[in-house]
Amino acid sequence: MQLVALGLNHHTAPLAIREQLAFPAEQLADALRDLTGSQTAHEAAILSTCNRTEIYASARDIDSVLVWLARNRGLDVEVLRPYLYALDAEATARHAFRVASGLDSMVLGETQIVGQIKDAVRVAETCGTLGTLLNTLFQKTFSTAKAVRSQTAIGANSVSMAAAGVKLAEQIFPSIRELNVLLIGAGEMIELVATHFAAHQPAGITVANRTLERGERLASQFGGRAIVLQDLANQLPLHDVVVTSTASPVPILGKGTVEKALKIRRHKPIFMLDLAVPRDIEAEVADLADVFLYTVDDIAAIVDAGREERRAAAETAEGIIQEKTREFVQWLAGRDTVPVIRALQVEAERIRRHALEAAAKRLQKGESPHDVLEFLSRQLTNKLLHPPLQALNSHHGQAKAELTDALARLYNLHPD
Repeated sequence: MQLVALGLNHHTAPLAIREQLAFPAEQLADALRDLTGSQTAHEAAILSTCNRTEIYASARDIDSVLVWLARNRGLDVEVLRPYLYALDAEATARHAFRVASGLDSMVLGETQIVGQIKDAVRVAETCGTLGTLLNTLFQKTFSTAKAVRSQTAIGANSVSMAAAGVKLAEQIFPSIRELNVLLIGAGEMIELVATHFAAHQPAGITVANRTLERGERLASQFGGRAIVLQDLANQLPLHDVVVTSTASPVPILGKGTVEKALKIRRHKPIFMLDLAVPRDIEAEVADLADVFLYTVDDIAAIVDAGREERRAAAETAEGIIQEKTREFVQWLAGRDTVPVIRALQVEAERIRRHALEAAAKRLQKGESPHDVLEFLSRQLTNKLLHPPLQALNSHHGQAKAELTDALARLYNLHPD
């Protein structure tokens, strides 16, 4: 088994591909059990966000993980291959460190990704698919991210996707204060969006959620009201701004529903921001004349603001990550020698016990302690010298020269 990572993100794949590989939260546990249960991987964790889907695993090989991913998502391997990156052990560590530090995010230096990785690790722990290898990788990942954020200004001057929603709305409408805002979902992203819009004191905030109780908890923080998803069709015409981020595997708002809302609004424009992957709003909604529909990929230019100011911090961060990657690779190399060390200890113990038993028998026969000690020391010396001497006598040419050099360094010898 070897440490590998397989995935895609907003750099390598468009939204239409990413949403097909996204793992809803309720499917993660079964997916992890299937991945490890199929003997494809010994350990596994899956990170699935709006911008990336990544599998970190201790696996036989990377191709077997790719085949599993395609089968699990019901897709053809060759369709996926152009969008995926497949990483070996060292590259996996470097990538994980960069992701957690915010260097691989749409918003350079954003902090939300750390919580998302911790959630992925928590699910893997609960499922029993996290072993020594991945646990060490992720603990090193979190400590690296902490070092980057404490030693650099990587998160300074950044514009979050939540803040980008407000900036886009301001470009379309003259004043946020006159707008009624509809937020679909009640998770962390929607809470951030609500915070940014509430700061601009809109005319009203409505939270639509599958369960009314959770929606009311969020809405009450901002003086808003809550509705259930079944009321969306009736409530949509009353709102100027719609921001959605749920874990629904299928769209919540279709073209027909939005079209009816526009007629009731007499074609007053609606700004829609779909932050979900898979998408909550059908792509065809963008064809409607009075709808301004944006997805996570569309707002990249806005959240990219301030990137130049953070470039120097990013360079410093890359240096930290390079050093942390080197340390992890050294740990991996040391881990590979553990079985050999254990086998050597077992063999040494066998030789010691055999020699001790032979010496004890000689003492029982009445031999002098001095003679027995002489016998014991000679027997142990011969036993210890036999393997390297036999190896030297059985090798020739370059192999013998390399072995001779290794033995000289191992025993600190200085032959003339």
